[in-house]
Amino acid sequence: MARQFTPKVITTNHLMSGDAVWFTADSTWTGDISEAEFLEDEAHADLRLIEAQAQKDQITGAYLADAKQGENGPEPVHFREAFRTRGPSNYFHGKQAEV
Repeated sequence: MARQFTPKVITTNHLMSGDAVWFTADSTWTGDISEAEFLEDEAHADLRLIEAQAQKDQITGAYLADAKQGENGPEPVHFREAFRTRGPSNYFHGKQAEV
């Protein structure tokens, strides 16, 4: 039995900074998941992932991550993705310092 497609965002790490980033509808990368393109169609999500992965000079290892539509845009569904929105965990800097 085939699994039903659930909404996704495309995420990865920025090649130079290592920060978690998300793919936007205008094919750029953002450090804010709420600005990510919310993908509700499996075929479109697969196509956008190919387009994202082609930007090898900016990112590494892009993948589709489960998401839900929140008040201000996409939000993570799983703990791992929620954790990535907060930035590195080894010391207080970057996104953690902004909270």
